[in-house]
Amino acid sequence: MKKIFTILFFIFLAASSLAQEILSQPESKLITRFPFKQFSGGVMVIQAQFGNIPDTLNFILDTGSGGISLDSATCAEFRIASKETDTTITGIGGIRKVPFVFDETLRLPGLDVDHLNFHVNNYDVLTSVYGEKVDGIIGYSFFSRYIVAINFDSAYIEVFTQGKMSYPKGGTTLHPVFTALPIQWLNIKDRRKMGYNFYFDTGAGLCFLMSEKFAQDSSILLSKRRPVVTQAQGMGGRLQMRLTLVKEVKIGPYRFRQVPTYLYEDEFNVTSFPFTGGLIGNDLLHRFNMILNYAKREIHLLPNSHYNDKFDYAYTGLGIYYENSKITVGDVIPGSPAEKAKFMVGDEIVAVANNFSHNINVYKNILQTPNEDIKVIIVRNKSLQQIMLHTKSIR
Repeated sequence: MKKIFTILFFIFLAASSLAQEILSQPESKLITRFPFKQFSGGVMVIQAQFGNIPDTLNFILDTGSGGISLDSATCAEFRIASKETDTTITGIGGIRKVPFVFDETLRLPGLDVDHLNFHVNNYDVLTSVYGEKVDGIIGYSFFSRYIVAINFDSAYIEVFTQGKMSYPKGGTTLHPVFTALPIQWLNIKDRRKMGYNFYFDTGAGLCFLMSEKFAQDSSILLSKRRPVVTQAQGMGGRLQMRLTLVKEVKIGPYRFRQVPTYLYEDEFNVTSFPFTGGLIGNDLLHRFNMILNYAKREIHLLPNSHYNDKFDYAYTGLGIYYENSKITVGDVIPGSPAEKAKFMVGDEIVAVANNFSHNINVYKNILQTPNEDIKVIIVRNKSLQQIMLHTKSIR
């Protein structure tokens, strides 16, 4: 009997030890660290190489992307062969069938990410919006393999192996629902208080977006506040949205008040209503240093030096784009300050507030000052003209 007990005891110890080995995870290890830059709206851009092509390409880092992609013009320039498929992608602007480039490598500084399938899309509109070539978008295919730490104070990204990680003190850990995209529960307050699911989208250069269907169904917005019409850009090109405010948006324990909010007529149900109501974008999210841990279904947020930055409340109704090496007016919203200032589609922007940098992101930042008279120098019909634009505020 004693012998049987001893055998059972050692079997128990062995089983217990095996269970500990199975449950124990190795510590995550730093693989690489590299810088990123930001376009208007807080959109992050990193530089990487594709396959054996020596040129460095620009990729937007986007938690709102369910894969990884290349620009069709980039494919044409470098003769990257793609294969037609029946796969469709859905984004703001529409649904379209996309070809793929299969089993290729993305070469980041200090890290090669192998066996990636890139879908091919046209990002001309993104290039025109930001004034720099957008060669692709990095999403779930990358985030799902690693732990990614993004520091907006230093403008650096750190990539770790999956495993145990101690998050910095002073922050909070979110537990989103994950499909290919993280979906976070937010508490919002305007006409009424409510909680709802929203996509966590670092690739969106805005603070907050709600689908018109969600806004109408929830009756969340104050009826006395009248949204203004503004221009926006998506996968299918340029489109119009409405712009308003929400009294409060709360993510985890963090509250933001008087948040600029886009209202999107979601014809193709990109926002997956009624499961989600819209998205929270990087113009708000860049106020945190974040750690994206898809394997554990966690996102850690730590308020950074941008936490108390002012929101952009300016409204001009003027859409400017970088095309053919020129910054030109592409949209003038009827009834807007831009129309009252007599801007016309096709005007070439030479300077804004005595700034002649020819940098569209700089010009946009200058125009984000509400209730200001801003001098804009344009070329129209081959002659220089000066226009005074009085910016309004949506508050």
